Amino acid sequence: MFLPFATGFGLGASLIIAIGAQNAFILRQGILRQYVFVLCLFCAVADAVLIAIGVAGIGALIEQSPNLLISIRLLGTGFLLWYAYVAIRRALNPEVLNTKGKAEGNLKVALGTCFAFTFLNPHVYLDTVLLVGASAPHDGNARVAYTIGAMLASFVWFFSLGYGARLLAPVFESPRAWQILDTAIAIVMLLIAFSLLYPLMT
Repeated sequence: MFLPFATGFGLGASLIIAIGAQNAFILRQGILRQYVFVLCLFCAVADAVLIAIGVAGIGALIEQSPNLLISIRLLGTGFLLWYAYVAIRRALNPEVLNTKGKAEGNLKVALGTCFAFTFLNPHVYLDTVLLVGASAPHDGNARVAYTIGAMLASFVWFFSLGYGARLLAPVFESPRAWQILDTAIAIVMLLIAFSLLYPLMT
């Protein structure tokens, strides 16, 4: 069962390890040390649920519902544009943030933002539900091993990203570093928003 497990892990990792809105958000929260465990767990569990749905065959249903994907694209684009605006505003007014103290802010707001980045991104459904689901082997035991491998890739990635970001904490004691990060985040958000809108304009 190692080969299906490795296949699932490799495919899951290749799809999730990319610069995106969700990863940028987890990176920033990791640097700030704000609700890292809860947010990483949320992202990993959300991926696991979507992977399970895809392997179970629900992906085919979504693939046949173009209106659903269009709605998700529009909602996701709106949220990404809003978050890009917030990031640009932070970049124009950088502050020295304490990355060593207790977490500040509201957990509900952080989870809500993470929820939006996760479920308002159509690429999440295309990757975890459709692609991972369609690539699953038909054999029962191999299918289970493949699914576990794909799910594990999400857990390894998000917790590595969230807690590994702490190594960058000393760098981000400078307002300039936060300005660069927020500018990069805004650019990523705008590029992803454009990529979501572009298919609807052609």
